[in-house]
Amino acid sequence: MHQTVKASLLMAVLSFPSALWALEPEVQAAKDEGMRLWGISEWIEMQPYLELAAEAGDVEAMYYLGEATRLLDRGLSQRAMAWYLQAAEQGDVHAMLRLFQGGACTAGDHCPDGHEDWHHAALDVTQPQAEAGDPAAMLAMFDIYRMFDQPRRAGDWLERAAEAGQPEAQTILGNQILDGRGWYLTNGRRLSAAESWFRKAAEQGHVPGMSGLARVLNEQNNYSSSWDWLLKAAEAGHADRFLSVGWCYFDPEIEERCPPEGDPVKGWAMLSILAEKTNNSLLDSFMKENENSLAIEQHEEAKSLVESWREKELQLSNFPARFGY
Repeated sequence: MHQTVKASLLMAVLSFPSALWALEPEVQAAKDEGMRLWGISEWIEMQPYLELAAEAGDVEAMYYLGEATRLLDRGLSQRAMAWYLQAAEQGDVHAMLRLFQGGACTAGDHCPDGHEDWHHAALDVTQPQAEAGDPAAMLAMFDIYRMFDQPRRAGDWLERAAEAGQPEAQTILGNQILDGRGWYLTNGRRLSAAESWFRKAAEQGHVPGMSGLARVLNEQNNYSSSWDWLLKAAEAGHADRFLSVGWCYFDPEIEERCPPEGDPVKGWAMLSILAEKTNNSLLDSFMKENENSLAIEQHEEAKSLVESWREKELQLSNFPARFGY
Protein backbone atom coordinates (compact mmCIF):
# COMPACT_ATOMS: atom_id res chain seq x y z
CA MET A 1 0.00 0.00 0.00
CA HIS A 2 1.25 3.49 -0.84
CA GLN A 3 2.38 5.71 1.98
CA THR A 4 0.20 8.75 1.44
CA VAL A 5 0.31 12.45 2.20
CA LYS A 6 -3.02 13.78 3.42
CA ALA A 7 -5.02 15.65 0.81
CA SER A 8 -5.70 18.44 3.27
CA LEU A 9 -1.99 19.15 3.43
CA LEU A 10 -1.64 19.08 -0.33
CA MET A 11 -4.30 21.73 -0.60
CA ALA A 12 -2.42 24.04 1.76
CA VAL A 13 -2.31 27.63 0.61
CA LEU A 14 0.56 28.10 -1.84
CA SER A 15 2.81 30.98 -0.93
CA PHE A 16 5.89 32.47 -2.67
CA PRO A 17 8.12 32.48 -0.63
CA SER A 18 6.62 29.61 1.31
CA ALA A 19 7.46 30.42 4.93
CA LEU A 20 4.15 31.01 6.69
CA TRP A 21 5.35 32.96 9.72
CA ALA A 22 8.20 35.17 10.80
CA LEU A 23 11.22 33.41 12.25
CA GLU A 24 12.90 34.48 15.46
CA PRO A 25 15.79 36.89 14.66
CA GLU A 26 18.57 34.40 15.43
CA VAL A 27 16.86 31.71 13.36
CA GLN A 28 16.31 34.16 10.49
CA ALA A 29 20.02 35.05 10.65
CA ALA A 30 20.89 31.37 10.43
CA LYS A 31 18.57 30.93 7.46
CA ASP A 32 20.10 33.97 5.73
CA GLU A 33 23.58 32.50 6.16
CA GLY A 34 22.41 29.13 4.86
CA MET A 35 20.90 30.78 1.79
CA ARG A 36 24.09 32.76 1.24
CA LEU A 37 26.04 29.50 1.21
CA TRP A 38 23.47 27.96 -1.13
CA GLY A 39 24.06 30.83 -3.53
CA ILE A 40 27.74 29.89 -3.87
CA SER A 41 27.06 26.12 -3.99
CA GLU A 42 28.39 25.33 -0.52
CA TRP A 43 25.92 22.47 -0.14
CA ILE A 44 27.52 20.89 2.93
CA GLU A 45 28.24 24.06 4.89
CA MET A 46 24.74 25.45 4.38
CA GLN A 47 22.90 22.58 6.01
CA PRO A 48 23.36 23.25 9.76
CA TYR A 49 22.06 26.80 9.28
CA LEU A 50 19.00 25.80 7.29
CA GLU A 51 18.26 22.93 9.66
CA LEU A 52 17.64 25.51 12.39
CA ALA A 53 15.10 27.26 10.17
CA ALA A 54 13.50 23.99 9.05
CA GLU A 55 13.09 22.88 12.67
CA ALA A 56 11.30 26.19 13.30
CA GLY A 57 8.86 25.33 10.51
CA ASP A 58 10.34 27.26 7.58
CA VAL A 59 9.17 25.46 4.44
CA GLU A 60 11.68 27.16 2.14
CA ALA A 61 14.52 25.85 4.32
CA MET A 62 13.09 22.33 4.07
CA TYR A 63 13.01 22.58 0.29
CA TYR A 64 16.59 23.80 -0.02
CA LEU A 65 17.83 21.14 2.38
CA GLY A 66 16.24 18.66 0.00
CA GLU A 67 18.00 20.36 -2.91
CA ALA A 68 21.41 20.28 -1.22
CA THR A 69 21.03 16.67 -0.13
CA ARG A 70 19.85 15.56 -3.58
CA LEU A 71 22.82 17.22 -5.23
CA LEU A 72 25.30 15.77 -2.76
CA ASP A 73 23.76 12.29 -2.99
CA ARG A 74 23.43 12.57 -6.78
CA GLY A 75 19.78 11.71 -6.80
CA LEU A 76 16.63 11.40 -4.72
CA SER A 77 18.09 9.61 -1.73
CA GLN A 78 16.03 8.77 1.32
CA ARG A 79 17.55 11.76 3.11
CA ALA A 80 16.62 14.16 0.31
CA MET A 81 13.15 12.67 -0.01
CA ALA A 82 12.49 13.18 3.70
CA TRP A 83 13.11 16.93 3.35
CA TYR A 84 11.06 17.22 0.17
CA LEU A 85 8.16 15.34 1.76
CA GLN A 86 8.13 17.75 4.70
CA ALA A 87 8.06 20.71 2.31
CA ALA A 88 5.46 19.11 0.04
CA GLU A 89 3.16 18.50 3.00
CA GLN A 90 3.16 22.27 3.52
CA GLY A 91 2.23 22.93 -0.12
CA ASP A 92 5.68 23.56 -1.63
CA VAL A 93 5.15 22.95 -5.34
CA HIS A 94 8.79 22.57 -6.31
CA ALA A 95 9.31 19.96 -3.60
CA MET A 96 6.41 18.05 -5.18
CA LEU A 97 8.08 18.29 -8.58
CA ARG A 98 11.37 16.97 -7.21
CA LEU A 99 9.49 14.04 -5.69
CA PHE A 100 7.93 13.30 -9.09
CA GLN A 101 11.22 13.79 -10.92
CA GLY A 102 13.00 11.39 -8.58
CA GLY A 103 10.29 8.72 -8.74
CA ALA A 104 9.20 8.98 -5.10
CA CYS A 105 5.78 7.58 -5.98
CA THR A 106 6.64 4.96 -8.59
CA ALA A 107 9.88 3.69 -7.06
CA GLY A 108 9.80 4.93 -3.49
CA ASP A 109 6.13 4.23 -2.71
CA HIS A 110 5.55 7.74 -1.36
CA CYS A 111 2.49 9.04 -3.20
CA PRO A 112 0.14 11.99 -2.68
CA ASP A 113 -3.35 11.00 -1.59
CA GLY A 114 -5.94 11.58 -4.27
CA HIS A 115 -3.48 12.14 -7.14
CA GLU A 116 -1.81 9.87 -9.64
CA ASP A 117 1.61 11.35 -8.89
CA TRP A 118 3.30 14.41 -7.46
CA HIS A 119 3.19 16.58 -10.58
CA HIS A 120 -0.59 16.19 -10.61
CA ALA A 121 -0.70 17.33 -6.99
CA ALA A 122 1.50 20.33 -7.87
CA LEU A 123 -0.84 21.25 -10.74
CA ASP A 124 -3.89 20.99 -8.48
CA VAL A 125 -2.35 23.38 -5.96
CA THR A 126 -0.93 25.89 -8.44
CA GLN A 127 -3.36 26.20 -11.35
CA PRO A 128 -6.14 28.12 -9.53
CA GLN A 129 -3.71 30.80 -8.41
CA ALA A 130 -2.02 31.01 -11.80
CA GLU A 131 -5.36 31.43 -13.54
CA ALA A 132 -6.26 34.09 -10.98
CA GLY A 133 -3.25 36.10 -12.16
CA ASP A 134 -0.49 35.30 -9.65
CA PRO A 135 2.81 35.76 -11.60
CA ALA A 136 4.80 33.47 -9.29
CA ALA A 137 2.22 30.71 -9.73
CA MET A 138 2.38 31.27 -13.50
CA LEU A 139 6.13 30.64 -13.39
CA ALA A 140 5.53 27.50 -11.31
CA MET A 141 3.14 26.32 -14.05
CA PHE A 142 6.05 26.54 -16.47
CA ASP A 143 8.01 24.13 -14.26
CA ILE A 144 4.99 21.86 -13.79
CA TYR A 145 4.26 21.45 -17.49
CA ARG A 146 7.91 20.67 -18.14
CA MET A 147 7.39 17.71 -15.78
CA PHE A 148 4.35 16.73 -17.87
CA ASP A 149 6.65 16.89 -20.94
CA GLN A 150 4.38 19.48 -22.55
CA PRO A 151 6.86 22.13 -23.75
CA ARG A 152 4.27 24.21 -25.61
CA ARG A 153 2.07 24.64 -22.57
CA ALA A 154 5.14 25.24 -20.42
CA GLY A 155 6.29 27.93 -22.83
CA ASP A 156 2.87 29.58 -22.85
CA TRP A 157 2.92 29.86 -19.06
CA LEU A 158 6.47 31.19 -19.11
CA GLU A 159 5.40 33.94 -21.50
CA ARG A 160 2.35 34.73 -19.37
CA ALA A 161 4.52 35.03 -16.27
CA ALA A 162 7.02 37.24 -18.10
CA GLU A 163 4.27 39.46 -19.49
CA ALA A 164 2.82 39.72 -15.97
CA GLY A 165 6.15 41.18 -14.83
CA GLN A 166 7.73 38.17 -13.09
CA PRO A 167 11.48 38.95 -13.36
CA GLU A 168 12.77 35.38 -13.13
CA ALA A 169 10.42 34.40 -15.94
CA GLN A 170 11.63 37.36 -17.99
CA THR A 171 15.23 36.28 -17.47
CA ILE A 172 14.51 32.66 -18.38
CA LEU A 173 12.69 33.82 -21.50
CA GLY A 174 15.63 36.03 -22.48
CA ASN A 175 18.01 33.09 -22.08
CA GLN A 176 15.74 30.79 -24.07
CA ILE A 177 15.60 33.29 -26.93
CA LEU A 178 19.39 33.42 -26.99
CA ASP A 179 19.43 29.61 -27.02
CA GLY A 180 17.17 29.43 -30.09
CA ARG A 181 13.58 29.89 -28.96
CA GLY A 182 11.39 31.49 -31.60
CA TRP A 183 12.14 32.42 -35.20
CA TYR A 184 13.99 35.63 -36.01
CA LEU A 185 15.07 36.82 -39.43
CA THR A 186 18.49 37.92 -38.22
CA ASN A 187 20.67 37.31 -35.19
CA GLY A 188 20.45 41.02 -34.46
CA ARG A 189 16.69 40.76 -34.04
CA ARG A 190 17.13 37.74 -31.78
CA LEU A 191 19.57 39.69 -29.60
CA SER A 192 17.18 42.65 -29.47
CA ALA A 193 14.30 40.42 -28.38
CA ALA A 194 16.41 38.86 -25.63
CA GLU A 195 17.64 42.29 -24.57
CA SER A 196 14.08 43.51 -24.12
CA TRP A 197 13.24 40.75 -21.62
CA PHE A 198 16.53 41.02 -19.75
CA ARG A 199 16.06 44.77 -19.45
CA LYS A 200 12.57 44.37 -17.97
CA ALA A 201 13.99 42.04 -15.29
CA ALA A 202 17.11 44.14 -14.69
CA GLU A 203 15.15 47.34 -14.20
CA GLN A 204 13.22 45.58 -11.43
CA GLY A 205 16.52 44.89 -9.66
CA HIS A 206 16.64 41.20 -10.60
CA VAL A 207 20.35 40.42 -10.48
CA PRO A 208 20.39 37.50 -12.98
CA GLY A 209 18.49 39.83 -15.33
CA MET A 210 21.26 42.42 -14.95
CA SER A 211 23.82 39.73 -15.76
CA GLY A 212 21.87 38.61 -18.83
CA LEU A 213 21.51 42.18 -20.03
CA ALA A 214 25.26 42.76 -19.69
CA ARG A 215 25.86 39.60 -21.69
CA VAL A 216 23.52 40.44 -24.56
CA LEU A 217 24.72 44.04 -24.79
CA ASN A 218 28.27 42.72 -25.04
CA GLU A 219 27.21 40.44 -27.91
CA GLN A 220 25.70 43.51 -29.60
CA ASN A 221 29.10 45.23 -29.26
CA ASN A 222 27.51 47.85 -26.99
CA TYR A 223 30.50 47.68 -24.68
CA SER A 224 29.84 50.81 -22.67
CA SER A 225 26.31 49.81 -21.67
CA SER A 226 27.40 46.23 -21.13
CA TRP A 227 30.05 47.42 -18.69
CA ASP A 228 27.50 49.56 -16.83
CA TRP A 229 25.21 46.58 -16.26
CA LEU A 230 28.13 44.30 -15.46
CA LEU A 231 29.07 46.75 -12.71
CA LYS A 232 25.49 46.86 -11.42
CA ALA A 233 25.31 43.08 -11.26
CA ALA A 234 28.65 42.92 -9.45
CA GLU A 235 27.64 45.64 -7.00
CA ALA A 236 24.42 43.71 -6.34
CA GLY A 237 26.51 40.70 -5.30
CA HIS A 238 26.59 38.47 -8.39
CA ALA A 239 29.71 36.39 -7.71
CA ASP A 240 30.53 35.56 -11.34
CA ARG A 241 30.03 39.16 -12.46
CA PHE A 242 32.09 40.34 -9.47
CA LEU A 243 34.84 38.09 -10.83
CA SER A 244 34.43 39.53 -14.35
CA VAL A 245 34.73 43.10 -13.07
CA GLY A 246 37.73 42.20 -10.93
CA TRP A 247 39.48 40.65 -13.92
CA CYS A 248 38.70 43.69 -16.04
CA TYR A 249 40.19 46.07 -13.49
CA PHE A 250 43.24 43.89 -12.98
CA ASP A 251 43.86 43.17 -16.67
CA PRO A 252 41.79 45.48 -18.91
CA GLU A 253 43.03 43.81 -22.09
CA ILE A 254 41.07 40.59 -21.49
CA GLU A 255 37.77 42.01 -22.85
CA GLU A 256 36.78 44.87 -25.12
CA ARG A 257 34.21 46.14 -22.64
CA CYS A 258 36.79 46.57 -19.88
CA PRO A 259 37.72 50.18 -19.07
CA PRO A 260 41.03 50.75 -20.90
CA GLU A 261 42.74 52.44 -17.96
CA GLY A 262 42.07 49.56 -15.56
CA ASP A 263 42.55 49.68 -11.80
CA PRO A 264 44.92 46.90 -10.68
CA VAL A 265 44.55 47.70 -6.98
CA LYS A 266 40.76 47.51 -7.04
CA GLY A 267 40.91 44.47 -9.29
CA TRP A 268 43.28 42.68 -6.92
CA ALA A 269 41.07 43.60 -3.95
CA MET A 270 37.97 42.24 -5.71
CA LEU A 271 39.69 38.99 -6.61
CA SER A 272 40.98 38.72 -3.03
CA ILE A 273 37.59 39.12 -1.35
CA LEU A 274 36.01 36.79 -3.89
CA ALA A 275 38.60 34.10 -3.16
CA GLU A 276 37.95 34.55 0.54
CA LYS A 277 34.16 34.47 0.29
CA THR A 278 33.80 31.61 -2.17
CA ASN A 279 36.67 29.27 -1.26
CA ASN A 280 37.84 29.32 -4.88
CA SER A 281 41.03 27.26 -5.00
CA LEU A 282 41.80 28.18 -8.63
CA LEU A 283 41.57 31.86 -7.77
CA ASP A 284 43.79 31.27 -4.74
CA SER A 285 46.41 29.66 -6.98
CA PHE A 286 46.24 32.51 -9.50
CA MET A 287 46.75 35.10 -6.79
CA LYS A 288 49.74 33.29 -5.33
CA GLU A 289 51.30 33.10 -8.78
CA ASN A 290 50.70 36.81 -9.47
CA GLU A 291 51.37 38.28 -6.05
CA ASN A 292 54.47 40.11 -7.30
CA SER A 293 52.52 41.98 -9.98
CA LEU A 294 51.65 44.70 -7.43
CA ALA A 295 54.03 46.88 -5.47
CA ILE A 296 54.02 46.71 -1.65
CA GLU A 297 52.07 49.96 -1.30
CA GLN A 298 49.49 48.72 -3.83
CA HIS A 299 49.01 45.56 -1.76
CA GLU A 300 48.36 47.73 1.28
CA GLU A 301 45.74 49.74 -0.62
CA ALA A 302 44.09 46.52 -1.75
CA LYS A 303 44.03 45.19 1.81
CA SER A 304 42.24 48.35 2.96
CA LEU A 305 39.57 47.82 0.31
CA VAL A 306 39.14 44.19 1.31
CA GLU A 307 38.74 45.19 4.95
CA SER A 308 36.06 47.74 4.06
CA TRP A 309 34.10 45.04 2.20
CA ARG A 310 34.45 42.73 5.20
CA GLU A 311 33.04 45.43 7.47
CA LYS A 312 30.09 45.92 5.10
CA GLU A 313 29.55 42.14 5.16
CA LEU A 314 29.61 41.89 1.37
CA GLN A 315 27.25 39.13 0.24
CA LEU A 316 28.08 37.22 -2.94
CA SER A 317 25.87 34.72 -4.75
CA ASN A 318 25.37 33.24 -8.19
CA PHE A 319 21.60 33.49 -7.67
CA PRO A 320 20.70 29.96 -8.76
CA ALA A 321 17.14 29.46 -9.95
CA ARG A 322 14.77 27.96 -7.39
CA PHE A 323 14.15 24.98 -9.67
CA GLY A 324 17.61 24.80 -11.21
CA TYR A 325 20.39 22.23 -11.37
